Amino acid sequence: MRASPQPSLAPRSRVPSTRTPRRRVAWVPSLTRRSLVAPLGALAVVALGAACVPPGNAVPEDSGPSPKASAAAVFAPSIGIMTEPFFDDFERTPDAAAPRAHPAHPATAAHDTRPADAAHAADAAHAADPARDASHAKPRGGDAGATSREAEPPTAASSTTPPEPLADPSGLGPNWRPSRTTAWRVEGGWLCGQGARNHGVWLNRVLPVNARIEFDARSESTEGDLKAEVWGDGQSSATGVSYTDATSYLAILGGWKNSIHVLARVNEHGKDRHELHVDKESDDARKRPVAKGQSYHFLIERNDGRTVRWSVNGAEMHAYRDSEPLAGRGHDHFGFNDWDAKVCFDNVRVTPLP
Repeated sequence: MRASPQPSLAPRSRVPSTRTPRRRVAWVPSLTRRSLVAPLGALAVVALGAACVPPGNAVPEDSGPSPKASAAAVFAPSIGIMTEPFFDDFERTPDAAAPRAHPAHPATAAHDTRPADAAHAADAAHAADPARDASHAKPRGGDAGATSREAEPPTAASSTTPPEPLADPSGLGPNWRPSRTTAWRVEGGWLCGQGARNHGVWLNRVLPVNARIEFDARSESTEGDLKAEVWGDGQSSATGVSYTDATSYLAILGGWKNSIHVLARVNEHGKDRHELHVDKESDDARKRPVAKGQSYHFLIERNDGRTVRWSVNGAEMHAYRDSEPLAGRGHDHFGFNDWDAKVCFDNVRVTPLP
């Protein structure tokens, strides 16, 4: 039987290894799994917030809506667009919503197409009815007259019921809508406003994209400030001290204390506004200031869907060609506006254009 070899007791010589020694990483408490949860969560929140920020310069939260963003909205056709010309000369009582019911002058009766007030017309008919006058006449003679008077029913004049208050003391009527203000009313055949602080009055008609708007305007102040809004939303007004968030084009004759004539888009203080500075010594009638009490004839027109033209007394003030025209729903109304001066308007005529 062969004996198994005995292990050698001689020391073995070490053969050098060719492998790269493994680097040992020291244990650092701040790199544990639990300590990494909070930083990674914060990074995720930051990344998500950055993804929600729109490209470009974001509008601060307290700056209000961006005029450019609202103007670049998708076009939506207007509903109920006017197809016939509109005219209003404000010849009505300042404390009633409807025109006067007095007999029209023969020379002007053919031109007056406004509906008459039913109540006043009825009174006029009763006043012209002889039978009614005879039935209510006080009879003459002693007791018979007294008996007849006692049997007579009480008239409206003898009634103790107070008259109902007028629904529209401003006299504006159903065609005009003030924007959160009581500064506008009819006075002496003119639509007047004072101290409106850029809270205007809108015509309750839907404008087409192309239209011609004419009216007379006068200021009862040396500060001028004759202002109209065209192709706006028909309801909004200034939300701050400065009117930077309009929905319309603004034509301003004698603005900023009668120092400048402006045609602006949305922001009357915008850098893209067209302006003429007032020069009292200029031979150019367009540069003269607004004269107190003088009437000016405005004409504002758009006939190509893009260019708004404004003229005063036949002289063109500005032509604003817009690459993103204000048109369609939300930009289809016309109105007047004012800051502080007393201003009045008359003979409003709106004509749809093809």
